[in-house]
Formats: sequence, structure tokens, C-alpha cells
Amino acid sequence: MTTRADMTTIASTLARHTRLALATALLLSLAGCSILSDKPKDPSTIFAPEPSVQADASWPKVDWQLVIAPPVAARIVDSLRMAVRPTPGELQVYRGAQWARPPSDMLVDTVLRALEDSGRIAGVGRQGTGMAGDYKLFFEVRRFEADYAGGALPSATIEVSAKLLHVQRQRVAASRVFVQSTPAASTAVPDVARAFEQSLSKIGGEIAGWTLTSGEAYRRTLPAPAKP
Repeated sequence: MTTRADMTTIASTLARHTRLALATALLLSLAGCSILSDKPKDPSTIFAPEPSVQADASWPKVDWQLVIAPPVAARIVDSLRMAVRPTPGELQVYRGAQWARPPSDMLVDTVLRALEDSGRIAGVGRQGTGMAGDYKLFFEVRRFEADYAGGALPSATIEVSAKLLHVQRQRVAASRVFVQSTPAASTAVPDVARAFEQSLSKIGGEIAGWTLTSGEAYRRTLPAPAKP
């Protein structure tokens, strides 16, 4: 006959086994999550656009120097992930694709090389190189995305706000918002990347020419330096 004491012992033993089973199941579950999270991510294709800008014959030749300040951009805009806007108000990224450098770096390099290669300016460099500039160029990268805009194919869209500051007077000599949008040949990511290369070339050339023209126009409004 089973006594009350025996029943208590059996119940206690069953409870211990139940707790042990639950603990084991929990550990196995955690181990499974760890294995899943340690799986390698999908391999990414890295795209590195090489924009090319041809100097326009109308660009003036100037004898002043320009410093380009570090650009400003929202984190989601200046990401290595390739952004795509399938519908208005919705921003996604292309899976398995990324930029070699952030969009702001690509933009500055494009403008810098366009001005250097043009031979139309006395000197140009990034802020922090120690060069003293007569003007300073500021950027805000607002958009850098493949935008479907209701169409069947995306367009590589870049929007940049630029300000040209006269350093000595600490006054804005000129400001402008630039927008370039180049349709991709297809929805394939390599074609989208090539469209961005074209948009970078176009907007880089526009900004370079505008900088030279606006800076020189402002210089002509300044009083002539006093003669010794």
C-alpha cells in the first residue's frame, strides 16, 4: 500500500524530472538559435562606379583655391547598402549588393577629380589637407536611390544641396539644389549601378561648373585690393 510519504516522494521526483526536461529543452533551443545566427550571410556583390567628367568649354579659368568640406547626409542615405524606392513612401535595399564606398565619398571624389582634371582652378582639396581655400564648398546629400516613380524601370536618382562659402567674408556666395535621374537599362542590379555611374558623372560635372562660375562671379563683386 502506498503511503502519503511515498506519494510525496514520487511527486517530488516527477517535479525534478519535469524541471530537468524543460531546462534541457531550453538549452537545446538556445543552441539551435546560436547555430542559425552563426550561418554566413549571403555573399554580396560590391559595386564601385567610376564616373568620368569632361570639362565644359564654358567653364572659367580661376586663380583662387577651393576646399571641399565633409558632406552631410542622413545615415540611411549615406549607407553602403544600395537603396531602392519601389513605391512612393517606401524605401528598401537591394539584397546581396552594396557600394564600395559611401555615396557622399563618391560624390566628393567625382567633383574633386572633375575640378582637378579640368585645369581651370588654382587649387582644390578636401578639408583637412592643410590647404587654405578662398572658398569652401558644402554638400548635403538628400537622395541616392533607385526610384521607380511609378514606372517599370528604376532611375538612379541623386539629389544634392550645395553651398559655396567665401571664407574671408564668411558669406554664402551661391547655393543651389542639384538633381540627376538616369533610367536604368533594366531592373537588374548591375544595370542600376551603371545608371548611378552616369548620374554621378552628370551631377559631378554640373556642380564643378557651377562652383567655378559662381565663385568667379562673386569674386568680381568684391572691392579691388588696396595698393601698397
